[in-house]
Formats: sequence, C-alpha cells, structure tokens
Amino acid sequence: MASAPLPLAAAPIHFGTDGWRGVIGVDITVERLLTVAAAAAQELAYRAPTELKSRSVIIGYDRRFLAPEMAEAIAAAVRGCELEPLLTETPVPTPACSWAVVQHQALGALVVTASHNPPEWLGLKIKGAFGGSVEDTFTAAVEQRLAAGGISIPINGITKRFDGRGQHLAGLREKLDLTSLIKGLQKMGLKVIIDPMHGSAAGCIAELLDPHNQGLVQEIRDQRDPLFGGNPPEPLAPYLKQLIAAVQASSATGQPAVGLVFDGDGDRIAAIDEAGNFCSTQLLMPLLIDHLARAKQLPGKVVKTVSGSDLMRLVAEDLGREVLELPVGFKYIAAEMLSGDVLVGGEESGGVGFGMHLPERDALFAALLVLEALVEGEQPLGARMKALQERCRGGSFYERFDLRLADMDSRQRLETLLEQTPPATVADQPVQTVIRTDGVKFRLGPSHWLMLRFSGTEPLLRIYCEAPSQTDVEAALNWAKQLAERT
Repeated sequence: MASAPLPLAAAPIHFGTDGWRGVIGVDITVERLLTVAAAAAQELAYRAPTELKSRSVIIGYDRRFLAPEMAEAIAAAVRGCELEPLLTETPVPTPACSWAVVQHQALGALVVTASHNPPEWLGLKIKGAFGGSVEDTFTAAVEQRLAAGGISIPINGITKRFDGRGQHLAGLREKLDLTSLIKGLQKMGLKVIIDPMHGSAAGCIAELLDPHNQGLVQEIRDQRDPLFGGNPPEPLAPYLKQLIAAVQASSATGQPAVGLVFDGDGDRIAAIDEAGNFCSTQLLMPLLIDHLARAKQLPGKVVKTVSGSDLMRLVAEDLGREVLELPVGFKYIAAEMLSGDVLVGGEESGGVGFGMHLPERDALFAALLVLEALVEGEQPLGARMKALQERCRGGSFYERFDLRLADMDSRQRLETLLEQTPPATVADQPVQTVIRTDGVKFRLGPSHWLMLRFSGTEPLLRIYCEAPSQTDVEAALNWAKQLAERT
C-alpha cells in the first residue's frame, strides 16, 4: 500500500490520541523533538506524585529509522531539565517502557516511536508515573509549555542504560504460568507463528515459550527493516499475507497453527486462526473476557470503546459482568483502570489492557493470555471463537474504513448535518437510537450499527459498521460514503 504524499511544511506540534507523530525530516526533526521532550520531561516532574522522590525518566525506542539516535538525543534534553535519563539498551516494545516506569519508580517515560504509522513517520509517546499513557490535560499542558517558548539547554553526557526488554520479559514470566502453557500447547499440537512486522516485539514470544528452538514457535519478518516491507506496521489483514500463508501451510500438513501479529512498537495485537481467517480484537476481546471471567474467575468490569463489537458486551453480560462503553482511545480505558476494578479493557484497533497487569496496552501479555485461553478450551482459535459466538448468539460481521473528505469545510457541513438533523434511516434500516459518546453511532438492531467519527486534526472521516451479514455491512458503509460525498 502506497504511503500518503509527504507534506510540504511541518504541521504544528499537536498531540493525538497517543502521542505526537509526523514525517521524519518535516514534522519530526532533532530540534523539534528536543523541544517536545524537554517540555514533556518538565511536565512529568511538575506532576509527579508528592510521595515520588525519583528524578528518573525512562527513554525507549523502536526499530524505526533514526529512532535510536533520536532517543540518545532526547536523553540530553532530559538532562537539561535536571533529570536523570535511563535509556533502554535495545529497541523495546512500548509496554516495556511502561513496565520500567513502575519497576524503577520513575517519573514517566518518553518513547521514540510512530507505532503503526507508515515507515517515513516517527514520534514520541509519553507515559506517566502510573505506567500508562498520559491524559489529555497533560498533553495540553505540554503544548502550552511549547507555546510559551521556555528555554531548556540539552546537556551532553554519558547516559545510563538498562535492559528494558529483559526486565519486561521477566515480569511476564512472573505473572503467568508459562511452564503449564508450553505443556498445554505441546499437548494440543498447536503451532504458534509470530509476525512482529519487523517491529520491536521481535523474538519476545519465542524467548518466552520456545527458548531452545524446539519448534513450538515460528517467527517471520523478525529482522529489523525500517521500511517495514513497504507497508505500515499495522496488524490489518491486507498487510498479513505472509502470516496467513504460513498458518494455512502448517494446517495443510496436519498441524493446526495460530498466527499472532504485533504492530511496530508491540502494543497492538491481532491473530490469524487455523483456517487463515483474520481475527482483530473485535474477536480476541470476547475470547479474553470469557477466559478471564469464566475460567480464571478474576474480578472486575469490562471496558470497551464505543467502536467495539457488541460481542464483547454479550459475552461479558452472559458472565454477569458490568460493561462500560467509552470514547475511542486507550487513554480513556487507562483512566478507568486507575480509578476502578477492571477485568479487561480494549479498543477495536488492537489495544488491550488488563487489571491484573498495567493500565496500558501490552500485546505480548495479551498474546500469552490468548494462547492460555486456547489451551484451557482445548480448541484452536477458529473453533473456539465459533463455539463462543454460538453460546452468546453474537456472530456478526464488522468493517471499518477511513474516508478522506475534500476539505475542512466539507467536514464541518457533515458534522453540522449529523448534529442538527441526524437521519431516521440508514441503508433503509430504521435508526433505533443515536449514541454520541464519540462521533455519532446509529443503532439499527442487535449487533447492527453504523458509527461516524471525525479525525481531530484533518478532514478525515472514520466509518465503522457491525451487522448480521456482510451484505448489511457493505450497504451501511456505502450509504455513509454517499452521505459524506454529497454533503
């Protein structure tokens, strides 16, 4: 898939749903990154809990072009704020930095990554002292510091390094019974095929489950490639042809397999079932809810974003669990995890967090729990999901696509129309209720809805649909596209 044309001028520094990102050499330059890192470090120090006496800031980076060099550079910016940078020895999944914040009792973390964005992008994620993404008020304060033009002079020096990857994996070993998991996978004869998409999660699952290379885990696309094979390192079906082929090839030989894929910085997950079907978190979340609530009897409510599948709610309510629906963005889920008892929280784009772990997306932890669920049910992923859907009567079809509008005026006209005169029907289906938790969501029936949500910074419309059939999905998506184009 071709990347979007490069902008001719740098965009203003603005934080999105999880960090600041942009094109290397245009939006992201050393000078700009140093300034943003300094403002973020100052805000971390200013907002530090009174009982936290640390002056340390964790710095991590992924496998992108210039990411190691940029991480070393912002260490100087952190020193210039009279704070102590702790830099990871190697590229790490972003959750490893969140884990390190908690383990080292640091002020927070600055992670050089553009997550799942195209290869020419880079960016910065900020993690708070609690081990999760900072909230909107924090990033707004960082933007205010940048606008005020505060002066901070980077200070060169020797940066202390630590084994962030190793510490994260050690933490996962402590939290889960991997010995039993390995035995269970061997008993099932289930092969695990991992696709880290050339990203920083490479090698992690193999090191945890198959350290002696006995054939339990196979890994593809594990070498660093800053171009990510020419596609964004995002766990979506069009980018996973190699993984799908590998899973199907294994199953064809009589050994069922499950494919697990992580995005570029290892905080998002998706899967491929034994037949080669793509399984997003729309399917993995219900499986995890069932496993944690029914099999493991862990406490807490289920938190989902408004764009998440109804199957999540159906499974949770079948097990007597409260369900809370929030706006899109894992930071809203993380805030709920910090304030209440949460079993699992997830979003449709691949991020899943657990009350028993961190208030943060951690794709490695989620992957191990998915495998644990398959072992507990003694079924491969496709069969396990079919049984779960039949039990909860929640089988449905789901799709999302992004539509670029002509300009911001077009966006404003459509936004006004949806606000003032929302349609009474969608693709000839009566609208039962209109939900405005985030964007506008039209409820058309059981497991049948259409949602329109605008980007916060550009003329981009995100369109989501879940329906009882693929035909219904296509009808609703085409209706939404025509509405947007004629407004």
